[in-house]
Amino acid sequence: MSPYYLGRASCVCRKWRYAIRNPVFWRNACLKAWQVFGALDNYKLLHSKYESSWRKMWLFRPRLRTDGLYVSRNTYIHTGVTEWRVKNPVHLVCYYRYMRFFPSGKFLYKNSSEKVKDVAKIMSLRTSMKSDCVHRGQYSLTDDKVEAALLYPGLRPTVWRIRLRLRGTTPGANNRMDFVSLVTTGLNSNEADHEDMLGIVEGWQDDETHSDVPATSHKRGLSPFVFVPFDEVATSFLNLPVEKMDYYVPD
Repeated sequence: MSPYYLGRASCVCRKWRYAIRNPVFWRNACLKAWQVFGALDNYKLLHSKYESSWRKMWLFRPRLRTDGLYVSRNTYIHTGVTEWRVKNPVHLVCYYRYMRFFPSGKFLYKNSSEKVKDVAKIMSLRTSMKSDCVHRGQYSLTDDKVEAALLYPGLRPTVWRIRLRLRGTTPGANNRMDFVSLVTTGLNSNEADHEDMLGIVEGWQDDETHSDVPATSHKRGLSPFVFVPFDEVATSFLNLPVEKMDYYVPD
C-alpha cells in the first residue's frame, strides 16, 4: 500500500493504527521519496532533525509527490478577427501546464489545453517516448525549493528553467507549488550540436551569459500548481464548473 492509503487505513481501528505506525512502512516510503539524496544522508537527517522518526520525516519534510500530476491552469485574452456586426471580438483561451515528478530526479512536462484525464494517460516515462508533446527534464529539491530544467527541441533548441516553492494545504500533503521564476534561454550553434543535450540542461548556470542567446524572464502564465492524484483524475477540479474550482482540495 502507498503511504497515503496507509494513512487512511490507520483510521479503521486502534489495532490498525498501532500496526501501521511500524517504522518499517515509513522508512521504505522515505528512502524511496528521497532516494536521490542517498540512504546515508537520509539517516543523518532523520536523527538530527526528525527525532529518529521516519513518520515525522514523511509528514514534515518537503517532498515532491509522484502519485499524480501537478497542474497549473492559465488563461489569456486573444483578439480575434473582426466579424460582421462585431467589433474587436475577444476570446478567453485556457491552457494547462502539467508536470509529473519521479523519485529518480526526472520529470515530465506538457503544455496543453487537454483535460487532466486525457493527459494522465501519456504521462509516464514509457508512453511519453511516443509523444512529441511531452518533454523530459531533470529537477532538484532543496528544502521546499524546486529547480527544474528541460530542453525544447526544434530548429532553435531552447533551455526552459523554472524555480518553484513547494507547500501543502495540510501537513504532509505537498499538494501546491508556487512559481518563483520562469526563464528561457536559446542555445548557440556549438551547444545545439552537442550530443549530450541533457547534460547541457543540468549544467546550465544562471550567471552564464551568451551574447547571441540572451535569457528571457517570463511574467505571465505563472499560476500556482495544484496536485491531482491519479486515483482522483476522473473527479479532479479540472472537470468541475469554474465557480467551484477555488474550493476543491484534492487531499
